Amino acid sequence: MSLSRRNGTLQAAKVITIVADVMAVILGLWILMYLLDANRANDLVSFIQDVARWLAGWSYDLFTFDEAWARVVSGYGLAAVVYLFVGHAVAGRLRR
Repeated sequence: MSLSRRNGTLQAAKVITIVADVMAVILGLWILMYLLDANRANDLVSFIQDVARWLAGWSYDLFTFDEAWARVVSGYGLAAVVYLFVGHAVAGRLRR
């Protein structure tokens, strides 16, 4: 593999890792805001909630716990873990 192509692959792996990490941070931030009962009328809180809901659209309300906080932690937390795992796995494969 040429040096130029190798550098491009390493850059792509780095971008994938950063994107996966940012997605997981947003989801984790929303979980924290929810648990701390952040003011949803606040623009930042509303923005984080909207982005987190979009990112976790596939896992939101996947579990049917009686407590709302447990649904939020499990649904959004699962999405964060999956994004981290998949993003870092793909980046690791690119680095080989």
